Amino acid sequence: MLIDSHCHINFPDLASRIDEVKANMLANGIDRALVISVNVPDYPAVRALALEHDMFWATVGVHPDVEDGPDMDEDFLVAEAVHPKIIGIGETGLDYHWCKGDLEWQRERFRRHIRAATRARVPLVIHTRESAEDTVRVMREAHADQPGGVMHCFTESWEIGRQALDLGFYLSFSGIVTFKNAQQVKDVAQKCPLDRLLVETDSPYLAPVPYRGKQNEPAYVRHVAEHIAELRGMTLAALAEATTENFYRLFAKARHAH
Repeated sequence: MLIDSHCHINFPDLASRIDEVKANMLANGIDRALVISVNVPDYPAVRALALEHDMFWATVGVHPDVEDGPDMDEDFLVAEAVHPKIIGIGETGLDYHWCKGDLEWQRERFRRHIRAATRARVPLVIHTRESAEDTVRVMREAHADQPGGVMHCFTESWEIGRQALDLGFYLSFSGIVTFKNAQQVKDVAQKCPLDRLLVETDSPYLAPVPYRGKQNEPAYVRHVAEHIAELRGMTLAALAEATTENFYRLFAKARHAH
């Protein structure tokens, strides 16, 4: 069985048909998914999915591109991460695509999430876009290697991937790896040590081939895994076994939070 290590199924189009989403997962050999927090207003729905459904866990955190609106302080992040079904902190990180100007507020939020993960002893879920060098620099300076975590939807160079791996992080690959023009992502998916590799959908975004351009959902993580298995010259079953074990090793709380 596979695990979708990063999805946003609290978004309305998926939340409104959650029973169908779960049935599709099981039909495709996916029995668990991690629902990711991105802001304060939507966090209760993310949390509720994890509490109400055995198949789901959740994270707590505020996405780096949320510039206006409420934030989560360090004590709140730590307190939420005590709950057995809240197994990580994020998604956090840096995003220089949507936000411009002096982004020290973004880096300070990132540091706060790293401190909270260290205190709570749960891993980080890290987002980086057009900010790879700064992301790795903050990770290093703020000792993100202590809680560890995953670089989600990894699309950066092997050099950045290697630096993240050196800090004890895992690399997670989304449907982008199935896109014909995503050669750099394919190369990194081949080079990544098997014991540090995860798969995800980031649904409802980034649907893999053959669903590219349509709404994504956790069931489609199977296509991500099949493509990576093919790239690496291994069976889907072997890749599923490895990525599931990797998930449980990283998110240790998840073993006990079914």
